[in-house]
Amino acid sequence: MSLVGLSTYAYFWRFSDQVEAPMSLEDMLRDTARLGAELFQICDYAPLALMSDDELAATRDLAESLGLTLEIGTRGTEPGHLLRFLEIAVALGATLVRSMWTSGDDRPTLDENVARLRRVMPGYERAGVTLALETYEQVSSADLVSLVEAIGSSCLGICLDPANTVARLELPAEVTARVLPHVVNWHVKDFDFTRKDGWVGFSLVGVPLGEGKLDYAGMLADLPATGKDGRAINRVIEHWLPWQGDPETTTRIEAEWTQHNLDYLKENTK
Repeated sequence: MSLVGLSTYAYFWRFSDQVEAPMSLEDMLRDTARLGAELFQICDYAPLALMSDDELAATRDLAESLGLTLEIGTRGTEPGHLLRFLEIAVALGATLVRSMWTSGDDRPTLDENVARLRRVMPGYERAGVTLALETYEQVSSADLVSLVEAIGSSCLGICLDPANTVARLELPAEVTARVLPHVVNWHVKDFDFTRKDGWVGFSLVGVPLGEGKLDYAGMLADLPATGKDGRAINRVIEHWLPWQGDPETTTRIEAEWTQHNLDYLKENTK
């Protein structure tokens, strides 16, 4: 059965240096369990790559004691980097690593990524860990599908996040339909457009689930129960919450969105 969980992006402001006392990874794990979520995705969390074996073991022990499943996330396809995150996943007992086509100035072509992933995927397959490449505005969903199909591994799939692709003028419904056979993970966040001051242009921003443009019900109905890796497609909550002017207001609203979105997913399931 699909698990409902939170990402570090659900705590984006609360663990940032914009607040006086940022939450630690342990704080986020404990809060995730307190809220009744089943999974936590440690995604784009810089300290993760620097953790020692003992720190990784302690994190795994804490998650297990809290009844949480772990997933992890990074960016890029450089083989040494992806293999390091495979080691981290194994140490944490995580069976999914989310990554992205690019990382900073590293912007490989399709052919370069095919060559890179052919070096990496045998290790993921032996370990039973799935690599999920995310849909986002830096790469077309068609190219992403081409890459996954060129590799042809059951342990290489796609992390669906159609909110990201709007900035590439790819409609969420079209992206979902295109990548559907390869989806192994789902980042769930709602979004909407708001007018800029003076009605000059728009901003694409996050909103609580059910209040924006995300067709959650339609996506849920279309997605299969399991991905190509044979595992359930877990639903991971993220936010695009703009800064609200001060730390107190921002962190309060972020916590409210997290609770609301978690309740929404639990109430709206197959």
